[in-house]
Amino acid sequence: MPLTKEPDPRERDVFTADLPPGEPDRGHRTHRKWSTRRIAAALVATAILVAAVAALVDVIAVRAGRPAAAWRRHLADELATRPVDDVWMLTGAAVAAAVGVWLIVLALTPGQRRWLPLRSPADCPRLRAFLARDGAADLLRDAAMRVPGVGAAHVRVGRHRIKARADVRFRDPRRVKDDLTAVLDEERDRLALARPPRIVARVRQRTD
Repeated sequence: MPLTKEPDPRERDVFTADLPPGEPDRGHRTHRKWSTRRIAAALVATAILVAAVAALVDVIAVRAGRPAAAWRRHLADELATRPVDDVWMLTGAAVAAAVGVWLIVLALTPGQRRWLPLRSPADCPRLRAFLARDGAADLLRDAAMRVPGVGAAHVRVGRHRIKARADVRFRDPRRVKDDLTAVLDEERDRLALARPPRIVARVRQRTD
Protein backbone atom coordinates (compact mmCIF):
# COMPACT_ATOMS: atom_id res chain seq x y z
CA MET A 1 0.00 0.00 0.00
CA PRO A 2 1.54 3.35 -0.96
CA LEU A 3 1.66 5.47 2.19
CA THR A 4 3.21 8.84 2.89
CA LYS A 5 3.96 9.78 6.47
CA GLU A 6 4.97 13.03 8.08
CA PRO A 7 5.75 12.08 11.68
CA ASP A 8 6.84 14.44 14.40
CA PRO A 9 10.55 13.81 15.09
CA ARG A 10 9.85 13.12 18.76
CA GLU A 11 7.05 10.63 18.06
CA ARG A 12 8.35 8.30 15.35
CA ASP A 13 7.41 5.06 17.11
CA VAL A 14 3.61 5.57 16.97
CA PHE A 15 1.79 4.53 13.80
CA THR A 16 -1.74 5.22 12.56
CA ALA A 17 -2.12 1.53 11.76
CA ASP A 18 -2.03 0.82 15.53
CA LEU A 19 -5.47 2.41 15.94
CA PRO A 20 -8.29 -0.09 16.59
CA PRO A 21 -10.66 -0.29 13.61
CA GLY A 22 -14.16 1.07 13.83
CA GLU A 23 -13.37 4.06 16.08
CA PRO A 24 -13.49 7.11 13.79
CA ASP A 25 -14.09 9.65 16.58
CA ARG A 26 -11.03 8.84 18.66
CA GLY A 27 -7.75 10.58 18.01
CA HIS A 28 -6.84 13.45 15.72
CA ARG A 29 -8.65 13.65 12.39
CA THR A 30 -6.10 14.31 9.66
CA HIS A 31 -7.03 16.74 6.92
CA ARG A 32 -6.36 16.25 3.25
CA LYS A 33 -2.82 16.72 2.04
CA TRP A 34 -2.20 20.09 0.40
CA SER A 35 -0.53 20.19 -2.96
CA THR A 36 2.57 22.33 -3.43
CA ARG A 37 1.29 23.43 -6.86
CA ARG A 38 4.80 23.78 -8.26
CA ILE A 39 3.70 24.11 -11.91
CA ALA A 40 1.13 26.83 -11.22
CA ALA A 41 3.53 28.72 -8.96
CA ALA A 42 6.31 28.47 -11.57
CA LEU A 43 4.04 29.77 -14.36
CA VAL A 44 2.79 32.72 -12.33
CA ALA A 45 6.28 33.58 -11.06
CA THR A 46 7.71 33.39 -14.59
CA ALA A 47 5.01 35.64 -16.04
CA ILE A 48 5.44 38.22 -13.26
CA LEU A 49 9.23 38.09 -13.56
CA VAL A 50 9.19 38.62 -17.35
CA ALA A 51 6.73 41.53 -17.11
CA ALA A 52 8.62 43.14 -14.23
CA VAL A 53 12.01 42.85 -15.93
CA ALA A 54 10.68 44.25 -19.22
CA ALA A 55 9.04 47.20 -17.48
CA LEU A 56 12.11 47.85 -15.33
CA VAL A 57 14.47 47.83 -18.30
CA ASP A 58 12.24 50.24 -20.21
CA VAL A 59 11.91 52.60 -17.23
CA ILE A 60 15.69 52.63 -16.79
CA ALA A 61 16.10 53.39 -20.51
CA VAL A 62 13.64 56.29 -20.28
CA ARG A 63 15.46 57.68 -17.22
CA ALA A 64 18.70 57.49 -19.19
CA GLY A 65 17.25 59.77 -21.86
CA ARG A 66 16.12 57.21 -24.41
CA PRO A 67 12.55 57.06 -25.77
CA ALA A 68 10.11 54.56 -24.34
CA ALA A 69 9.92 51.17 -25.99
CA ALA A 70 7.56 50.78 -28.91
CA TRP A 71 5.60 48.02 -27.20
CA ARG A 72 4.90 50.22 -24.17
CA ARG A 73 3.80 53.18 -26.30
CA HIS A 74 1.61 50.94 -28.41
CA LEU A 75 0.05 49.36 -25.32
CA ALA A 76 -0.65 52.75 -23.75
CA ASP A 77 -2.24 54.02 -26.98
CA GLU A 78 -4.43 50.92 -27.32
CA LEU A 79 -5.64 51.16 -23.73
CA ALA A 80 -6.39 54.87 -24.13
CA THR A 81 -8.22 54.70 -27.46
CA ARG A 82 -10.08 51.39 -27.53
CA PRO A 83 -13.65 51.47 -26.12
CA VAL A 84 -14.58 49.29 -23.17
CA ASP A 85 -16.96 47.16 -25.26
CA ASP A 86 -14.26 46.34 -27.84
CA VAL A 87 -13.90 42.62 -28.62
CA TRP A 88 -10.23 42.51 -27.67
CA MET A 89 -10.87 44.39 -24.42
CA LEU A 90 -13.64 41.97 -23.49
CA THR A 91 -11.47 38.99 -24.45
CA GLY A 92 -8.57 40.22 -22.36
CA ALA A 93 -10.84 40.88 -19.39
CA ALA A 94 -12.36 37.40 -19.67
CA VAL A 95 -8.92 35.78 -19.81
CA ALA A 96 -7.72 37.79 -16.81
CA ALA A 97 -10.87 36.87 -14.85
CA ALA A 98 -10.48 33.19 -15.71
CA VAL A 99 -6.85 33.20 -14.60
CA GLY A 100 -7.82 34.97 -11.38
CA VAL A 101 -10.56 32.45 -10.60
CA TRP A 102 -8.13 29.60 -11.34
CA LEU A 103 -5.56 31.03 -8.93
CA ILE A 104 -8.20 31.55 -6.22
CA VAL A 105 -9.39 27.95 -6.59
CA LEU A 106 -5.82 26.69 -6.34
CA ALA A 107 -5.24 28.81 -3.24
CA LEU A 108 -8.40 27.65 -1.43
CA THR A 109 -8.43 23.94 -2.32
CA PRO A 110 -5.92 21.36 -1.07
CA GLY A 111 -5.68 19.24 -4.20
CA GLN A 112 -4.01 15.81 -3.95
CA ARG A 113 -7.35 14.09 -4.51
CA ARG A 114 -5.70 10.70 -5.03
CA TRP A 115 -4.58 10.59 -1.38
CA LEU A 116 -6.96 9.66 1.44
CA PRO A 117 -6.07 10.96 4.92
CA LEU A 118 -5.85 8.38 7.70
CA ARG A 119 -6.72 8.86 11.36
CA SER A 120 -3.92 9.89 13.68
CA PRO A 121 -3.50 8.41 17.16
CA ALA A 122 -4.79 10.49 20.06
CA ASP A 123 -1.35 10.55 21.69
CA CYS A 124 0.41 11.50 18.45
CA PRO A 125 -1.72 14.14 16.65
CA ARG A 126 1.19 15.35 14.51
CA LEU A 127 1.60 12.02 12.80
CA ARG A 128 0.10 12.27 9.32
CA ALA A 129 -0.43 9.33 6.99
CA PHE A 130 -2.17 9.06 3.63
CA LEU A 131 -3.37 6.12 1.55
CA ALA A 132 -3.65 6.21 -2.23
CA ARG A 133 -7.16 5.76 -3.61
CA ASP A 134 -5.99 3.05 -6.01
CA GLY A 135 -4.40 1.12 -3.13
CA ALA A 136 -7.60 1.35 -1.10
CA ALA A 137 -9.65 0.22 -4.10
CA ASP A 138 -7.38 -2.81 -4.60
CA LEU A 139 -7.74 -3.85 -0.96
CA LEU A 140 -11.51 -3.49 -1.08
CA ARG A 141 -11.69 -5.40 -4.36
CA ASP A 142 -9.68 -8.27 -2.88
CA ALA A 143 -12.09 -8.36 0.06
CA ALA A 144 -15.08 -8.37 -2.30
CA MET A 145 -13.65 -11.30 -4.25
CA ARG A 146 -13.60 -13.36 -1.03
CA VAL A 147 -17.39 -13.17 -0.76
CA PRO A 148 -18.95 -16.51 -1.80
CA GLY A 149 -20.79 -16.15 -5.10
CA VAL A 150 -18.84 -13.17 -6.42
CA GLY A 151 -17.16 -13.96 -9.74
CA ALA A 152 -15.85 -10.48 -10.58
CA ALA A 153 -15.77 -7.18 -8.74
CA HIS A 154 -14.95 -3.56 -9.48
CA VAL A 155 -14.43 -1.00 -6.71
CA ARG A 156 -14.05 2.75 -7.06
CA VAL A 157 -13.11 4.86 -4.03
CA GLY A 158 -14.33 8.46 -3.89
CA ARG A 159 -14.27 11.14 -1.23
CA HIS A 160 -17.79 10.42 0.04
CA ARG A 161 -18.71 7.05 -1.46
CA ILE A 162 -17.17 3.71 -2.25
CA LYS A 163 -18.91 2.24 -5.29
CA ALA A 164 -18.66 -1.51 -5.66
CA ARG A 165 -20.06 -3.60 -8.51
CA ALA A 166 -19.98 -7.37 -8.40
CA ASP A 167 -21.03 -10.18 -10.75
CA VAL A 168 -22.86 -12.99 -8.99
CA ARG A 169 -22.13 -16.48 -10.34
CA PHE A 170 -24.18 -18.42 -7.81
CA ARG A 171 -26.25 -17.85 -4.64
CA ASP A 172 -29.10 -15.42 -4.18
CA PRO A 173 -28.01 -11.95 -5.38
CA ARG A 174 -29.68 -10.27 -2.40
CA ARG A 175 -27.75 -12.38 0.07
CA VAL A 176 -24.55 -11.79 -1.86
CA LYS A 177 -25.18 -8.05 -1.74
CA ASP A 178 -25.71 -8.13 2.03
CA ASP A 179 -22.53 -10.15 2.53
CA LEU A 180 -20.62 -7.89 0.15
CA THR A 181 -21.72 -4.75 2.00
CA ALA A 182 -20.76 -6.26 5.35
CA VAL A 183 -17.32 -7.34 4.11
CA LEU A 184 -16.62 -3.96 2.54
CA ASP A 185 -17.70 -2.17 5.71
CA GLU A 186 -15.30 -4.27 7.74
CA GLU A 187 -12.43 -3.78 5.30
CA ARG A 188 -13.08 -0.03 5.13
CA ASP A 189 -12.89 0.23 8.92
CA ARG A 190 -9.55 -1.57 8.86
CA LEU A 191 -8.14 1.15 6.60
CA ALA A 192 -8.57 3.67 9.46
CA LEU A 193 -9.66 6.47 7.12
CA ALA A 194 -10.17 9.88 8.69
CA ARG A 195 -13.47 10.29 6.82
CA PRO A 196 -14.83 6.81 6.02
CA PRO A 197 -16.84 6.95 2.77
CA ARG A 198 -20.27 5.38 2.51
CA ILE A 199 -20.49 1.94 0.90
CA VAL A 200 -22.69 1.65 -2.20
CA ALA A 201 -22.80 -1.95 -3.45
CA ARG A 202 -24.50 -3.23 -6.59
CA VAL A 203 -24.70 -6.79 -7.83
CA ARG A 204 -25.91 -8.42 -11.02
CA GLN A 205 -26.60 -12.02 -11.86
CA ARG A 206 -24.25 -13.53 -14.44
CA THR A 207 -24.93 -16.98 -15.81
CA ASP A 208 -22.48 -17.08 -18.76
